[in-house]
Amino acid sequence: MLHKTYIIIVTYNGEQWIRKSLDSCIGINVIVVDNNSTDQTLKIIETEYPKVILLKQKKNLGFGRANNLGISHALQNDCDYVFLLNQDAYLEKDAIDRIIAVHKNNLEYGILSPVHLNGAGNKLDKNFSSYLRYDANNFIFRDAFKNKLNEVYQITFVNAAAWLLPKETLQKIGGFDPIFFHYGEDDNYCQRAIYHDLKIGVVPKAFVKHDRENVVKRPLDTEAQKLLNLETQIKINYADLNRVNDDFNKLIKYKFNFFIKLIIKLKLKKASFIYKKYMILKTSKNQIIASKGLNIKEGSNYLNF
Repeated sequence: MLHKTYIIIVTYNGEQWIRKSLDSCIGINVIVVDNNSTDQTLKIIETEYPKVILLKQKKNLGFGRANNLGISHALQNDCDYVFLLNQDAYLEKDAIDRIIAVHKNNLEYGILSPVHLNGAGNKLDKNFSSYLRYDANNFIFRDAFKNKLNEVYQITFVNAAAWLLPKETLQKIGGFDPIFFHYGEDDNYCQRAIYHDLKIGVVPKAFVKHDRENVVKRPLDTEAQKLLNLETQIKINYADLNRVNDDFNKLIKYKFNFFIKLIIKLKLKKASFIYKKYMILKTSKNQIIASKGLNIKEGSNYLNF
């Protein structure tokens, strides 16, 4: 097909996956944005994959901002499409060409993704399977059982482990919002796509393997992690351009009043935790207002080209 595509891979200590990931990209332009890896990731790329465009960062920019750098580089070089690929994901043969062929026939789609398999390729990726739930699209499984699959199925969200983004999407929506560091940026991007009348779809005859089943999960029971998760969820919920009823100020007031009640009752440990929640809400408010003010406008927000 006549199109100029760049695969963008953000790496951070990805030595266990990067060879297999890059080997699956043979024949396509690849940009790697490395978030200051301290393992052998950079050495592997520089010595074994000299054709890869490597953008080395001096600090960890997070997933979204690093991808924005790669996307900007691709646009500066007149790309027609970018394909975001996780460092722990591997394309199956002709996956990108198949997705682009579908896009040519369905220009209303702003984000297209292949089917995400697990690392072994013998079943669906667990998280991906939830995006195909009945409420998201109740035709996929019926058509699969009848062996009469359509070329694309519209859904409301798919994670950014494997995304095809046409140039037109990037010009209309822009890049990832930097208020998200890692997690939540793809939720926000899908929300923005829907707000700007672009569809999100899965192409059932294109596949990627997402090798994350055995990755050590972050501890979820620490106070710091709970607060980080809360901040991410607050931004996902309230930076959503499609959200109509904004009760954010009421939530901030409620948390503060709750904090005061706990102080009066001398429940100081719990009060300390609630106060931290209150401060996250208060701090996030201005970020969310600025985010929505920019993202409501069409344009190449957060990109430089």
